[in-house]
Amino acid sequence: MKIAVDAMGSDNRPAPDVAGAVLAARELGAAMLLVGDESVIRRELAAHNTSGLRLDVVHTAEAVDMTDKPSVVGKEKPNSSMHVGMSLVKNGDASAFVTMGNTGAALAIATLYTLRRIPGIKRPALGQVVRIKGGNVFLVDIGANADSKPEWMVQFAVMGKVYAERVLHIVEPRVALLSNGEEEGKGNQLIRETSALLHQLPINYVGNVEPKDVLDGKTDIVVADGFVGNIAVKTFEASGRFLGGLIRDELKRDVFSMLGGLLARPALRRVYEQVDPFEVGGALLLGVNGVVIVGHGRSNARAVKNAIRQAHQAVTGQIVQSIQSGVEHPLAE
Repeated sequence: MKIAVDAMGSDNRPAPDVAGAVLAARELGAAMLLVGDESVIRRELAAHNTSGLRLDVVHTAEAVDMTDKPSVVGKEKPNSSMHVGMSLVKNGDASAFVTMGNTGAALAIATLYTLRRIPGIKRPALGQVVRIKGGNVFLVDIGANADSKPEWMVQFAVMGKVYAERVLHIVEPRVALLSNGEEEGKGNQLIRETSALLHQLPINYVGNVEPKDVLDGKTDIVVADGFVGNIAVKTFEASGRFLGGLIRDELKRDVFSMLGGLLARPALRRVYEQVDPFEVGGALLLGVNGVVIVGHGRSNARAVKNAIRQAHQAVTGQIVQSIQSGVEHPLAE
């Protein structure tokens, strides 16, 4: 397996991108194709022990910036690391592409210029694992579509079901709609119409859930339009950071709190790992004809490594092929 990594993706490129690829190559044993400015990448690689690792560089003269407009970047920067990396997947030279770069640009380049949508998919969606007590929940869509239609949401549910089965290894995963109330009939028109369609499908649809139900583990897959889903996942992440900061401040308040903090440090570390989004790595772009993972621009090396691990799992789980089968099956109609 070869995984193409956008070495020019993160805010602090290429340091975390390269370091994460080195960590992933060592942990997964897969080959990494570092895409970007070769001289800069080679200089960064020299700071790491790469003995025995399969790391190659694919040179590109351009990079996508966070300020670039998704609507024009595909045409203006055809030789960007993002464009070239996805083309490697399209041409079969890489099994997956991982970037910590501009999410909108990644979506535009994947759907309009390189990989294209899987036949039958109306709109791609971003899906991300959210870590909760005792397991994971898969939230889709978290930002690819600010405005959605009921038939798109149904396909989000089908794609989420495929991911939960193939990667999270959940049998008969529970599917729910994110709403402002768990009662049947709650939500706006989009939620009500989508719910009616999901009730007609042979899936384990459990109805509406509120954010508290998501964190309580009452479902395995949460379906939302991209606007609401994006706000939800950012709220979950911000709440974790806020709580972590609050605990740190309180543990520094006096000597007894500091002593208690030292004793509780191992437990607090485990809690932090549960809520740290960098432990997940990134979001999977579902519905395009190739595996693409998009992470935070502020990602560190650990986040990049975990995003690459996600790509490895998606390829191993044959996500693209399984979504294709799901769309062709009456389940997705």
